[in-house]
Amino acid sequence: MSLQPDILIPGNGQFSDHERAAVYRVIFERRDVRRNFLRTPIADDVLARILTAAHHAGSVGFMQPWDFVVIRQRATKRAVKQLFQKTNAQAAMRYEGARATLYRSLKLEGIEEAPVNIGVTCSRQRGGRHVLGRSTVRDTDLYSTCCAIQNLWLAARAEGIGVGWVSILDHGALKQVLSIPRSVKVLAYLCLGYVSDFATQPDLETAGWRARIPVDQLIHYESWGNTIQGDRRNGDAHHEGLHENRRRGKDKAGRRAGGVEGQSPS
Repeated sequence: MSLQPDILIPGNGQFSDHERAAVYRVIFERRDVRRNFLRTPIADDVLARILTAAHHAGSVGFMQPWDFVVIRQRATKRAVKQLFQKTNAQAAMRYEGARATLYRSLKLEGIEEAPVNIGVTCSRQRGGRHVLGRSTVRDTDLYSTCCAIQNLWLAARAEGIGVGWVSILDHGALKQVLSIPRSVKVLAYLCLGYVSDFATQPDLETAGWRARIPVDQLIHYESWGNTIQGDRRNGDAHHEGLHENRRRGKDKAGRRAGGVEGQSPS
């Protein structure tokens, strides 16, 4: 796999309206994908672009604590799937009644269906004992790695590739399967692949597990508790409305809206 993908980056620091709209589109159409994976392989150059985007995440002290374990072999996926099944059975016992029934109906992984799995790790000693900006908040290496994961997720979505985060795993056992050193922390296990379609809403929202909290309830001004007041526009509703218009094929100027990376709007 080439680690020198052909990525063109304009140098003037400005984005056109279309480019800016594409950024918001990929954010709002990102999904945690667990189903509908296709057998279509992910080409090496596409995967290189996605991993390079992840590697360009911001990190405190420029420590770059992440590593990526790329998994394609069926036997490895099967071993990880068995870990999931064991941990998921234990997790299901935490719920009772209708909630337990709903939990057991949810599809929470696509380990064997996805062409590529990626383990994302954090090397907590990288950069040495004194990393700039980390002296008071030690977990900034973990936060930085999460930024890399989000970059990966958004880049994959722009490529038309779905990503699912499998969080129901025993990371200690996973480290043994993937031969990850004891000193390295597992942050995420991701499933990647092209999909037949991307859901319009998150699966857990569609299933009725949880609803999205209105953003106005989560914004505080100057101090905790001073939340948004009056008739200010709801940011989620505004942006989602823009993207609904684009899905119908029109932008604000009445022109046909183009897709991301040459795709037609979905």
